[in-house]
Amino acid sequence: MVDLPRIAVQAATAAAGPEIPLKARLARAQARARRRAFLLVLPLLLFILLTFVIPIGQMLQRSIYHDGFSGAAPALVEWFAATPAGTEPDETAFAALASDLLFMKERKLAGEAGTRINYAVPGSRSLFTAAARGADRLTAPYRPALMAEDGKWADPLLWAAMREAASPWTTDFYLSGIDMQRTANGGIERVDEGSRVYLALYAKTFLLSAVITIICLALAFPVAHLLATLPMARANLLMILVLLPFWTSLLVRTTSWIVLLQSQGVINSLLVSAGFIGDDGRLALIYNRTGTIIVMVHILLPFMVLPLYSVMRVIPPVYARAARSLGATSWTTFRRIYLPQTLPGIGAGVLLVFILAVGYYITPALVGGADGQLFSNQIQFHMSKSNWSQAAALAAMLLAGVLLLYWLYDRLVGIDKLKLG
Repeated sequence: MVDLPRIAVQAATAAAGPEIPLKARLARAQARARRRAFLLVLPLLLFILLTFVIPIGQMLQRSIYHDGFSGAAPALVEWFAATPAGTEPDETAFAALASDLLFMKERKLAGEAGTRINYAVPGSRSLFTAAARGADRLTAPYRPALMAEDGKWADPLLWAAMREAASPWTTDFYLSGIDMQRTANGGIERVDEGSRVYLALYAKTFLLSAVITIICLALAFPVAHLLATLPMARANLLMILVLLPFWTSLLVRTTSWIVLLQSQGVINSLLVSAGFIGDDGRLALIYNRTGTIIVMVHILLPFMVLPLYSVMRVIPPVYARAARSLGATSWTTFRRIYLPQTLPGIGAGVLLVFILAVGYYITPALVGGADGQLFSNQIQFHMSKSNWSQAAALAAMLLAGVLLLYWLYDRLVGIDKLKLG
């Protein structure tokens, strides 16, 4: 008897061509799935590239590239390229300077060129703008003509700064960020003690951030534990109170603390009314380092509570009961059973709060005064003064410090152990 169904299947298979192996079909299906997944995340990748990667790349480039002087003084650039460092400026150098001053006047570049040199030698901007205004009146010999205009043109530090700025690629802004400067002969030395600002502020920023992080951890740990152990209805009410700062403007919260902490504020007035302090002994709680710590702890506390809570709520309570039933004290149970299970949340919270604290500048600017300023406030200062290259160098230093700590955390604890939710 003829098996008609089997013959029909064989005919259809022969007409369709050789059968594709199962392994090849699976590989094609996986390739199609990967392409679909890539197309789905492509908009997010483009968004990150345009709003995060490219701006950071431009910032890093700005910290080592500044063509304000090199683009405005072509003759001097050629003279510096033809002479070794430390060469005394001769008549040829002053002739090139006079030519460049005329070039700056015609193209209105004197202010930009002077600003670039002003970063290394204060007062140079006015020197360049004044000389450029009268550049068309300069005649040979140019050295005495320029010296008659202003004797600062003979300053070796000025010529060393111009030589360094003759190349748009420079490390001067990083040198300034570590309180160093170039000498007249091209060497490097520390700035005067009264001008050393950045390194001390850099260390203070990381120290204050560590103090804020430790205080946040000490306050958030019992709150997160309470959230994890309370009945759901009460835990939800307490969680609303924890999240309430997120629903309030940062500016409103900061100004509220100013009202509370100032010398005539609520806290000092209550202490005076209760007799704890005299009216002439009001506490200085604002516009100093203390104010910065208090306000930033309040602002960053939820960022510590939430990672801790996300870990604590999944810890089975039977572990602690079992330890106590076996004779362990409450302290031993906490130290050897409960605390190790919360370490991923502690690590995540500490890392999150510390990184946020290092980069804060609005709150220290409002409540910190001169003593409570952080490194980010210097970055904002240089940005507002249009010294974007110095701001970029300081920002790169801050980024490098955070990445170093992030790397150390990864080596000591492991990023894979973070618990964010």
